[in-house]
Amino acid sequence: MSQSLNRLMQAVVQYALKPMGVELRRVEAPGSLADDEVLLATRAVGICGSEVHQYHNTHSWPVRVPVILGHEFAGVVSRVGARAGGFREGDRVVSETAARICSRCAYCRVGEYNLCPERLGFGYNLDGGMAEFVAVPARCLHHLPDSISFEKAALIEPCSVAYNATCVKTRIRAGDSVLVLGPGPIGLLCLALARLSGAGWLGALGIERDEPRLAIARNLGADRAINAGRENALEFLRSVGDGLGVDVVVDATGVSAALQTALDAVRPNGQITKVGWGAAPLNFSLDPLVRKAVCLQGCFSHNFAIWEKVIALVASGRLDPTPLIGRVEELSNWQVCFDEMASGKIVKGVLKPGTV
Repeated sequence: MSQSLNRLMQAVVQYALKPMGVELRRVEAPGSLADDEVLLATRAVGICGSEVHQYHNTHSWPVRVPVILGHEFAGVVSRVGARAGGFREGDRVVSETAARICSRCAYCRVGEYNLCPERLGFGYNLDGGMAEFVAVPARCLHHLPDSISFEKAALIEPCSVAYNATCVKTRIRAGDSVLVLGPGPIGLLCLALARLSGAGWLGALGIERDEPRLAIARNLGADRAINAGRENALEFLRSVGDGLGVDVVVDATGVSAALQTALDAVRPNGQITKVGWGAAPLNFSLDPLVRKAVCLQGCFSHNFAIWEKVIALVASGRLDPTPLIGRVEELSNWQVCFDEMASGKIVKGVLKPGTV
């Protein structure tokens, strides 16, 4: 075991399961490293919509408090455990989110550890990256090319979520019509990846407060960015192509009822991929799923192979997540980013931890 840092650091901590139960605290830096761990000096951490939900206590997943938030982070290797091969002090790296897995189950053994029944993630079960330092299992880390800035690297995790949903779980053929529900970070990245996959027509559907995000969707290649507060979305969608609906719908909203919109918009024999969480019950019939013979697919997280492909796409410039970044702040200004994401003023905030 390695020596402790024996110091305090700044961290954004969820300390209670109540609205606004998050604050900046001085906490102990990670102590002794396990042999397979790496100590990372965090250089940039993206704010996920899930953390905004945790801030408002509107999340639908179990959270252990107190916990340091942050699962979208990149940094520099500060120390290396005795068996953490492949990394050395000073390496630029980016981290996956599966902080703990069993390594024994069928899913772990075939590389689909995102589905491990014992999986625990950074930022809700285990301390995450919204801090100056974070201890990370070496298996979570990927080397970061010099061409990718730390700010851009902080968005590789949501890019990987979107890649799994759009390029792995969904089959998009060249020329397919693709509609993305919810122009948040994941939805916008799904849009960009659907374009790379050869979609012939791209649409994004949002509500009134999404208008700034819909503008980004247009810049990312959407043929139509539809504001459901200003026009009849389903009426328009029935005019796309032959009028029978779109080939693919990606539901990236946080609202369960959006699935009904997806079922209305998709064509017979079409696909719906649901990547957005929604705690509320559906309260509507799934008969259209049967009548249209629609394929409904869920999607969760990512794995090593997906990360390597996404890093290559970002390094090449073919996938550029920077249009989503609306604000970059020091860790001490975390709250303004959270509030502006909650209000829809920005799509994505990135925090840059400094020194105490």
